[in-house]
Amino acid sequence: MKSSLALLAASAIAHAAPLPIAIGTNTGGNSKSEGIYLSSFDPGTGEFGEVKLGAKYQNPGFLALHPTKPLLYSVGRSGEHPRGSLSVFKLGAGPSLEFAADTSALGWNPCHLAVDPTGSMLASANYSDGTTAAVKLDANGMPVGPGFSQKIEGTGANKSRQEGPHAHGVYFRGKHLLVPDLGLDKVLTYTMDPATAKPVAPEPAAWSSAPGAGPRHMDFSPDGKHAYVVNELDNTVAACRFDDEKGTLETIGTVPTLPADWTGESTTAEIQVHPGGKYVYASNRGHDSIAVFARDTATGGLTSIQIAPCGGKTPRHFTLSPDGKWLLCAHQESNTISALPLDPATGKLGEPKSTVPCPTPICIVFLPVEK
Repeated sequence: MKSSLALLAASAIAHAAPLPIAIGTNTGGNSKSEGIYLSSFDPGTGEFGEVKLGAKYQNPGFLALHPTKPLLYSVGRSGEHPRGSLSVFKLGAGPSLEFAADTSALGWNPCHLAVDPTGSMLASANYSDGTTAAVKLDANGMPVGPGFSQKIEGTGANKSRQEGPHAHGVYFRGKHLLVPDLGLDKVLTYTMDPATAKPVAPEPAAWSSAPGAGPRHMDFSPDGKHAYVVNELDNTVAACRFDDEKGTLETIGTVPTLPADWTGESTTAEIQVHPGGKYVYASNRGHDSIAVFARDTATGGLTSIQIAPCGGKTPRHFTLSPDGKWLLCAHQESNTISALPLDPATGKLGEPKSTVPCPTPICIVFLPVEK
């Protein structure tokens, strides 16, 4: 089977039919969500298909695909694992979802997950207790046992949000697992052993943000030479050089995501690098916008070129279409998802082409399409 990324790219070029998407949601509080939702997106027209429930599951906020198999992974909570679970769903035609298994997230309140490039490890960032964890996957992509769970103790400058560690994202880059920790003002780097899903050294390497910045999520340039960290608490993006061999970061510079005259409350959420490598996008919750930056492909530096309305309230997550011409945004508090046209020549976003209702959306993932 082709890799998921290859399938997505082929779909964007060759398929006239809309592309399938899965939407992770929050089922708690006053949400009307029941689990993971399915829909489709037509990159030719910018229109969504019907949004319908794909699988019932509690708090399946963030989703991830297996690199080669038709499997979708989700964070959440289940009856056997009320503090936090990692679940596996088989992808079928239509598309459809079939629950296959779940296991403990080895921590409390998992908020992000990732599968390594070999399909051997499933990692999670557990926000509430600050643990980074990984479980071993078998040849079929199913969890077969715990790898490790570790919390690095510490605090940050913001006493109300950084009273302890809060792992907020997990990202595999080759043999390395990078973990933005909002509570520690650090990105931790573990060098992993795929055979055991454990680190090869007891203590991770660490990059430090500005005090009180609150690293949340990150993304990498297509050439792998630079990484970009979105800082939730001070509404900035840090541009960094990335050492692929060591898995370490070196700060180039930091840019704000909000207008200079903004005085309201806002926090960042998601960040993505355009597949063409020339632009970087970050979402603002409160200002309800997408900050757009031009990227110097040689130095990795960023320059602000636009702050565009996102089309809804609280842009918790967004993703870019495989053809690089659309930004799909999940608005957690307005219960909608929107498609914003993206000009690959300038990087700038237009007004939403379409918006559809979806209960408390947290994450949007394009699903692979077999020809």
